[in-house]
Amino acid sequence: MDILIKNGVLVTMDKDRRVLKNFSLAVEDGLITEIGKDLKGEADFVLDAADKIVLPGLINAHTHLAMTLFRGIADDLELMKWLNEVIWPIEGKLEPGHVYAGSLLGCLEMITTGTTCFNDMYFFMDEVARSVKEAGIRGVLSYPIIALEGTDVDKLLREADEGVREYSGGDDLVTAFFGPHAPYTCPTEVLLKVRDLAEKRRTGVHIHVSETKGEVENSVKEHGMPPFQYLDSIGFLYDRVVAAHAVWVSTEEIGILRERKTKVVHNPVCNMKLASGIAKVPEYLDNGVTVALGTDGAASNNTLDMFDTMKTCALLHKISTMDPAAMPAYQTLELATIKAAESLGLDDKIGSLEAGKKADIIFVDTHRPSLTPLNNPVSHLVYSARGCDVDTVIVDGKIVMENRVVRTLDKDEVLRFAQEQALDLLTKAGKREPVS
Repeated sequence: MDILIKNGVLVTMDKDRRVLKNFSLAVEDGLITEIGKDLKGEADFVLDAADKIVLPGLINAHTHLAMTLFRGIADDLELMKWLNEVIWPIEGKLEPGHVYAGSLLGCLEMITTGTTCFNDMYFFMDEVARSVKEAGIRGVLSYPIIALEGTDVDKLLREADEGVREYSGGDDLVTAFFGPHAPYTCPTEVLLKVRDLAEKRRTGVHIHVSETKGEVENSVKEHGMPPFQYLDSIGFLYDRVVAAHAVWVSTEEIGILRERKTKVVHNPVCNMKLASGIAKVPEYLDNGVTVALGTDGAASNNTLDMFDTMKTCALLHKISTMDPAAMPAYQTLELATIKAAESLGLDDKIGSLEAGKKADIIFVDTHRPSLTPLNNPVSHLVYSARGCDVDTVIVDGKIVMENRVVRTLDKDEVLRFAQEQALDLLTKAGKREPVS
């Protein structure tokens, strides 16, 4: 075997919700081959997981990876002012090198905080893919489609189709979705053509929907109905659509999401920071809607730490419903593992520790004051652990971080390059320079 993990507390996230103490796990050819009490056999690498919680790698189901370069430059603003006055003007100056540097930085941050797969939507997708391959993590990359007035729609969709086709099959770490930005930046004809292309390529669609109250009010003015109802009326929604945010959604629309099997990605930290609102996640779950968790980009969250997002999610919905039983720890952890995998159509490959699945695995070091005593591993993961408690990361059966040392990327060089490119980008955009 390639890797033998011994003596761990395995939080499997399987259908039986098994938590296995002092168990071992075998990895060969990128797959989990066996889970048992005391596995025997020769292995290229033996990893002692004593004092470690072993679980499937976390999945960030919605982010804009290269926006790590925007960290801390657009705080304390509401969404449309944030977009129109700060983010979009800077993005207008983006170059491939900026996206490459920001994506490498994002990959480094995710590895060191236990995320092994992410769902992205950003410009210069080739540069994002390049960083993913170098980092050795798993990326679902959505080709961005913004079709404002004056856009050559045919050219844009042709380029999107070519970009998705390039990453459809052949590379196990990188897959591609279509990424229409939002209903308010993509006319009906564009959304329908994207739907047809996604069906043709048998891939997913990643879109922002109903993030703010103002967005919903504008949709009612323009289409006579709120966003999800409008999208359903044009035949856009189906089981391959992954809708980020879904904050301002009616009971009728929740029924539509359930019927169409459309997936929702909850971004609690971003939605709180931009004061966008609180998504009805407990209601979604009670109605059988698949929900995943995401950080959104580092410009609107400031971190890509999914442990931070899990704790925020659990606490937010307890206080918003005034019910301490809302979003219990295990259910919250599901949203960052097996349910996130389901939202991306990858639950047959990742999201749980089971024989036959991809070996995307992380260790959380419990030999810390904040994680002692280990009375309840799942509780600790959601309420006590932080990204910096992640000790080891395995993706596709390869060790990408061990004992907090990243093997695939040069940390110092990535940080230097990101700082350099952030300064270059902000200077070209005429914005205040970051601290150097």
